[in-house]
Amino acid sequence: MRGVLGFFLYLVVSSGLLVAPVLADASGGRLQSADLFDLQYASEVRISPDGERVVYARSIHDVMCDCVRSNLWIVDSDGDNHQPLMSGRASYSSPRFSPSGDRLAYVAEDEAGTTQLFIRWMDSGRTAMITQLRESPSSIAWSPDGESIAFTMHVPAEKPSLAKPPEKPEGADWAQPPVVIDSVVYRFDGRGYLDPGFDHVFVVPADGGAARQLTAGNFNHDGPLAWMPDGSGIVFTSNRSEDWQYELTERDLFRVAVGDGALEQLTDLPGTEASPAVSPDGQTIAFERDDHQGRQYTISSLGLIDADGENLRVLGEDLDRSIEGPNWSDNGDSIYFHYTDRGWRRVGRIGLDGEIETVVDGINGTTVGRPYSSGDYAVAEDGTIAYTLGTEKTPADVWVRPRRGEARQLTDLNRNLLDQRQLGEVHEIVYESSVDGTEIQGWYLTPPDFDPDKQYPLVLEIHGGPHLAYGPHFSAEMQRMAAEGYVVFYDNHRGSSGYGRDFGMLLEYKYSSEEDFGDHMSGVDAMIDKGFIDPERLFVTGGSAGGIAAAYAIGLTDRFKAAAVAKPVINWISKTLTGDYYPGQIAHQFPGLPWEEFEHYWKRSPLSLVGNVTTPTLLITGEEDFRTPMSETEQYYQALKLARVETVMVRLPGTSHGIASRPSRLIAKIDNILAWFERYDADGE
Repeated sequence: MRGVLGFFLYLVVSSGLLVAPVLADASGGRLQSADLFDLQYASEVRISPDGERVVYARSIHDVMCDCVRSNLWIVDSDGDNHQPLMSGRASYSSPRFSPSGDRLAYVAEDEAGTTQLFIRWMDSGRTAMITQLRESPSSIAWSPDGESIAFTMHVPAEKPSLAKPPEKPEGADWAQPPVVIDSVVYRFDGRGYLDPGFDHVFVVPADGGAARQLTAGNFNHDGPLAWMPDGSGIVFTSNRSEDWQYELTERDLFRVAVGDGALEQLTDLPGTEASPAVSPDGQTIAFERDDHQGRQYTISSLGLIDADGENLRVLGEDLDRSIEGPNWSDNGDSIYFHYTDRGWRRVGRIGLDGEIETVVDGINGTTVGRPYSSGDYAVAEDGTIAYTLGTEKTPADVWVRPRRGEARQLTDLNRNLLDQRQLGEVHEIVYESSVDGTEIQGWYLTPPDFDPDKQYPLVLEIHGGPHLAYGPHFSAEMQRMAAEGYVVFYDNHRGSSGYGRDFGMLLEYKYSSEEDFGDHMSGVDAMIDKGFIDPERLFVTGGSAGGIAAAYAIGLTDRFKAAAVAKPVINWISKTLTGDYYPGQIAHQFPGLPWEEFEHYWKRSPLSLVGNVTTPTLLITGEEDFRTPMSETEQYYQALKLARVETVMVRLPGTSHGIASRPSRLIAKIDNILAWFERYDADGE
């Protein structure tokens, strides 16, 4: 079944080396590792105000820099004139049409390597850099008159110090000075140790000039930013309380005056108010409303207030799905939003009377590695919607749906590659959990040339979060497993998003536990009942929360031939006191502090079950992972070694929690897992 490739991968893992890409097979066949460098996908779609043109970010896996580059492309809404706007070895992102559609703002690096704001004039094609910033701008937002652009940017603050060192003699070579840390969150995954400072709101003339800071104080002020229609103020979200460092799910809406920087607090509600959007007449502000109240799983609804902050109304609670990304219709009679429902992200529209309709059944395709619910959309003045949509066999392309009419596909970015590959088919499976009869939705991939009369090995792949969701979407990782002859099964276990508040709360204080384990194993048994799964050739893998669940599972059963545990938590006591997001995680995923609820933390830790483990286990984690620190992987590795369990640790240097964020890392993750499974699949051909 896997032959020479499998033997090669076996040697790679045995030697501790990562798999190097090889030349892709241009003649067709199954998906190979090197093919992943050729994948492209669309994201950040923006449609011109008149609905005639769509700009999008085209993500390209560059084999020479081992990076994902983002170029900007444009296409007419009828599919004509598909061409690059900004392309090359640099990356361009955050495209934003001006209110009149005559200009496009975007973000890119200048010649010195600093990130700046640029403007492109659409009629002439000329571009200009309009800022000279020392930090990267975010949350780009045009003023209604097109004369200014607002953005947020990190402003450095003075570094804390205790003792003043003696004066260093000229030419002396001393050690680096000590680093003094006094903030609650002092490091963050993907960013490393944080330099002191705060995010503030700025405004810059659209034809260039000095950027003017509007907000002040030792607080963070976050986007998205929403201008008042008369240009007088900008609405954003912030927590400006004394305990803001501990209140990670507390945010209120504020408005800053563009003229003099006067600050006005618009809401003072428990939980989070975020993503403000101001109605075209300036009378109403819509926002994401999540009261949270210390619960592990919550659902955001749509909040509305008058422009002065009074008269709170809440819409969309009956949807029982989180309403996100509100965006007013041009006439102000309804609000567009997106929500996750049974594995799909959808676009809805809600009237001011609360009536909801779904206007786009599904958007997806912007997470290439694993099949998470994802996707982006934008709305023109006439109600035309541009959005990203892929299939089970392709990442995201650009689509357009007119207000009245049929949707049409505008791009086909992977045709030249994936049309030449035999890919696995995705099938839905719905079953009852043995724990309590709860309905669980899942999917499985069958290998190319699948024969239901044969027996296949099965890989259980568990998603992260844990309150995220998979769906029937393209997954490079799962397609590679299917290409090597595995049936790949994945489910949206209890706690997954998109199934309502009650379903999400089933996992409160039970992540991981025998209950989500029961959801997974009931699915494995349902797959075996189909008749084409060899019950003696079962494998399990997962990353982050999925890695925790995989590690927990092999402490409860010996049914799996081998496990691949990616970036896990092994000991909740140590993780919550070393991870980057510890105040929020402890407050909303545990009933108390570690020293107050020691037994609870320990019971949920895979390390508490390590004495039961006999399953050969591969561990793979980034060495710069601050979300699930490398020390967690090291604890499990050493514990398994002491328990005489066959195990290997794969460390990825210079890599944070997103271990598949670079193409070679995605390949290394997949191929090392496949090699490990093949080592223990004695019945493989």
